[in-house]
Amino acid sequence: MRGEQFEVPALPVLLPLGGILMVLSYLWLRRRGQLTTGRLLAAWALSWYAVAVLGATMLPMFLSWGPEAGPPATYRILLVPTLAVRRRDFVLNVMMTLPLAALLHLNFGIADKLRVVRIGFFLSLSIELTQLVMILTVHGNRWADVNDLLSNTIGTIFGFVGWQWLIRSERVRNLVRRRVRSG
Repeated sequence: MRGEQFEVPALPVLLPLGGILMVLSYLWLRRRGQLTTGRLLAAWALSWYAVAVLGATMLPMFLSWGPEAGPPATYRILLVPTLAVRRRDFVLNVMMTLPLAALLHLNFGIADKLRVVRIGFFLSLSIELTQLVMILTVHGNRWADVNDLLSNTIGTIFGFVGWQWLIRSERVRNLVRRRVRSG
C-alpha cells in the first residue's frame, strides 16, 4: 500500500545544478560588465553554497502519492520549540547558515545586520514551509521543524558577527575591496 513513488537522488541533481549555476553566474557578470576574478569566485561560492543547502535540506527526496500512499506523516511537523532537540542537528543547522552573511556581503553588498538576519530567517522559513508542504502533499521524507528555523537564524547571527569580526582586519577588508569590488 505505497501508492505511486518517486525518488529524487542527490548527486545527479546537485552536481549538474552547481555547474549550471557557475556558468550562469559567469554569464550574468560578463553581461553586466562586472566580471572580475574576485566577483566570479564570490558568485561561484554562493552557487555552491546554494547547492549545499539544497542538498542538506531537500535531497535525497522520497515522494509518494495516490490513494494507497496513506495519510501524511504529520509527526514530522514540529511547530513548538523544544529543548529536547538533538544537539547534533542544532549545531549542523547553525553551521549551515554561518557563511550567509559573508556571501551576501561579497555578492550583493548587503552588510546591514537586520537585513542579513531577516534574509537568513526567511531563507530558513522558506525551507521549512517547503518541507511542510511536501509532507502534506507528497509524503516528503523531511521534517518541518521550528527548531531548525531557530537554529538557522542563530547561525545567521553568529555568521554576521564572525564576518564583522573578520573584516575588521585591514588585510581582509582590503582583500575584499580589491578582489570583489574592482578586480
